[in-house]
Amino acid sequence: MKKAKLIIGVYILFITQPRFLLRAVVNSGIGEETYAPRNVLEGREDSGTLADGIEEMEECFFDTLEKLFVKSGVSPAEIDVLVVNVSMLSPAPSLCSRIVRRFAMREDVRAFNLSGMGCSASLISVNLVENMFRCRRNMFAIVVTSESIAPFWYSGNDKSMMLANCLFRSGGCSILLTNRDNLSSKSIMKLKCSERTHLGANDEAFTCCMQKEDDNGRLGFYLSKTLPRAASRAFAENLKNLAPRILPFRQIVEHLARTCFHTLLTKTSIFKKAMEGRVINFKSGVDHFCLHPGGSALIEGIKKNLGLNEYDVEPSKMTLSRFGNTSASSIWYVLGYMEAKKRLKKGDRVLMVSLGAGFKCNSCLWEVMRDLGIDNNDTIWKGFIDDYPPRGNTINPYLKNLGWLCQENPPQFKSIK
Repeated sequence: MKKAKLIIGVYILFITQPRFLLRAVVNSGIGEETYAPRNVLEGREDSGTLADGIEEMEECFFDTLEKLFVKSGVSPAEIDVLVVNVSMLSPAPSLCSRIVRRFAMREDVRAFNLSGMGCSASLISVNLVENMFRCRRNMFAIVVTSESIAPFWYSGNDKSMMLANCLFRSGGCSILLTNRDNLSSKSIMKLKCSERTHLGANDEAFTCCMQKEDDNGRLGFYLSKTLPRAASRAFAENLKNLAPRILPFRQIVEHLARTCFHTLLTKTSIFKKAMEGRVINFKSGVDHFCLHPGGSALIEGIKKNLGLNEYDVEPSKMTLSRFGNTSASSIWYVLGYMEAKKRLKKGDRVLMVSLGAGFKCNSCLWEVMRDLGIDNNDTIWKGFIDDYPPRGNTINPYLKNLGWLCQENPPQFKSIK
């Protein structure tokens, strides 16, 4: 991954739709140090090729996997299950095959290549490994998660499809999982449970977030105005099924009693007003919330629905600012922030929540096996974790540098002969 500042991306888009794009970027919560594919940084965003996409993925895969094998002491030949999730790019041979070939993995490795799963693909991969572990003991599994942007940068003028250029950035990671009992003392987290919700049968949910061509035949990623409503519904359905599995029994009983009381007595306006705004207290069963940083509006919505405070959503907001929305890998950047800030202590419970096209909401609960963050040089946030959250009054860099685009009569570009 080429590490270079992406100030805005492609300025030609700001020339055609300046006010709309500036508002979108300013309100997104994304900073100016996010990463982009090489072809975008080189000005070839409208001519990305399959080779650009494969190069983008291999840079991420090979770098993270090499570091993972060195850090864990596990060799590629010991891997029993390999799961790769990249939604937009699905070449042949598969991305899985490229990893197997590069690291000379065993011939009997169980390889899965997931595509089209959107931002929630990472936890789908974890759930797949979880089910594999139930069938066989003493296994090693690797989940590789990323997203390809290089061949899919939208260069048209459809506002609903231009938003993806503002929100999505390059990133990825690799995760090692095992069910070997003798390695429990070396593990950093233990999966307690997972929950998957899929609203694909609903027309509105299915079409709110999808890859398609615009009226001029330009391929892009469409984000509908109904996306927040579909996300809220998927999120509510997921938590409804997850809550009984992660909350203390007392909290569940209190919620059921309150619900019954509300049903019986809300006909009286006094009681109705008293019951407004009451939500399940997930903090009684969860210590940390690892939320998908899909955008500032999404984070604020989850914050309100779960009754969280700024401390709870700080990791997601800071991840969005520093790295942008890196699709399915985003939640692992959020987890890395918690580790770098030394928030994760032995016995803590971490709730991961991700949402993605389909429309899907997936979640899982982890238990921290030992204190984490002792060595900040071992996280993706090394070198700049102390700069987050920013102190004092900060000025949005996009508004500061490009605010002139929103003027009534912005300066005109002149050709140079």
